Amino acid sequence: MKQDFKFWVLMRLVLTLALVGSSASVQAQRQVAARTSGKDKSVRMNVLFITVDDLNTALGSYGHPLVKSPNIDRLATKGVRFDRAYCQFPLCNPSRASFMTGRRPDTTRVFRNQTHFREALPDVVTLPQIFTRQGYFAARVGKLYHYGVPLQIGTSGMDDPVSWQVAINPRGRDRDELDHVINFVPAIRNIGGSLTLLEGRGADEEQTDGRVAAETIRLIEENKDRPFFIAAGFYQPHVPSLIMKKYVDTYPLAKINLPVEPPTHHAMVPPIALAVKTPHYGVEPEKLRRMKQAYFSAVSFVDNQIGRVLDTLDRLKLADNTIVVLFGDHGWLLGEHGQWQKQSLFEESARVPLIIYAPKAKGNGRVSRRTVELVDLYPTLAELCNVSAPTGYEGTSLRPLLANPKMAWRRAAYTMVQRSVEGKPVFGRSVRTERYRYTEWDEGRQGTELYDHQTDPHEYRNLAGDSKFVETVAVLKRLLRANSPPNLPAKESKNEKP
Repeated sequence: MKQDFKFWVLMRLVLTLALVGSSASVQAQRQVAARTSGKDKSVRMNVLFITVDDLNTALGSYGHPLVKSPNIDRLATKGVRFDRAYCQFPLCNPSRASFMTGRRPDTTRVFRNQTHFREALPDVVTLPQIFTRQGYFAARVGKLYHYGVPLQIGTSGMDDPVSWQVAINPRGRDRDELDHVINFVPAIRNIGGSLTLLEGRGADEEQTDGRVAAETIRLIEENKDRPFFIAAGFYQPHVPSLIMKKYVDTYPLAKINLPVEPPTHHAMVPPIALAVKTPHYGVEPEKLRRMKQAYFSAVSFVDNQIGRVLDTLDRLKLADNTIVVLFGDHGWLLGEHGQWQKQSLFEESARVPLIIYAPKAKGNGRVSRRTVELVDLYPTLAELCNVSAPTGYEGTSLRPLLANPKMAWRRAAYTMVQRSVEGKPVFGRSVRTERYRYTEWDEGRQGTELYDHQTDPHEYRNLAGDSKFVETVAVLKRLLRANSPPNLPAKESKNEKP
């Protein structure tokens, strides 16, 4: 009898545990269903944060006539595409330190690729940190903070370990075959800072960015049932720009053209504004066209890897509960003004592509032509996800523009760069409004620039010395000299509205 009694007690316990487990399983399934359907208002939004190294606006969704970027373009169609988005410093480390901390370069004190932002801001709370403090899983794959490309691929570089719970540094076949790099400017030995390309061998999945996509997909799959902030840092089209045959074949050299510009427009530009002193590095046009072809090919390659990640959100039914941000860390010149690469304050260097998809945002599927900055991402994501951001950030939340991309938005964008003059650092500072760009070098001592984008979108005519624009220069000078980005003035002179 005692044995029978023990047997029934044991069976009852097993049955009870099974029922509890079944109930918990059902409850978990309901939570996942609510999470994916959006019915549970308490469920927190995920964030997929995609940054693409050296990506400019040469994209189909930004109106480029040749570049094929179908996956980025479909995200732009789904979310809000910002037509006038600007970096705060057109160089990898200063830009990334800025948008990851929500502070401008004057606050981070990062003006070079060799300086870590924690030297000046040891206790700053970074963007992923504000999410981990709210219980999110935070991880990165690839380049989010700075490290040198291509030689430091596969390392942590200048990462910030406290920002992440998991950090992955993929290394692909492209990194291991750098002996095949073609350098069109041999005088520049740094193949990550010259005009270089690499003919890729093997499949997409074998390349570093193919592995960035694969690891990002794995992290999303493993963490789909809890709130996450997953950052994917793609390396292409950063030089050496990767040529994969199936992509480069879509860009015949016969269709690749170099900019045709007024031959004398450099005469009105302060010499310090030109990072490349010898136009086009003195490289012959045929090689320049090959470099441009390689850049376009690399954009299409990385677009395909991004598409794999975006498809994962759809497959796992996370698209309706995941905010997706995609942008370039700064622009990249492709021969405009005789310049290549970055570290310039011309439009092509300061302007970046920026796309934000926030599920159920009323502005989705539209374009915003308001002037915004990468430093705005910090408060924007904090507000969208209802996580507490510490005080001290210097951007402005873009949430109102996600609801109404055409709303009144009287804010300017600020970009700066550093030069060396006689061994001393000199700054160039630029302010961009919807109509004008105004730039001062060494507070004007080394020259000034004013461009009217309404009549001169390529910045060929420097109007800084034109008497007709004295009042416009005065207004923009006040904006530039302000300690913090102010609102534009409520009233401006007739026909000279910044």
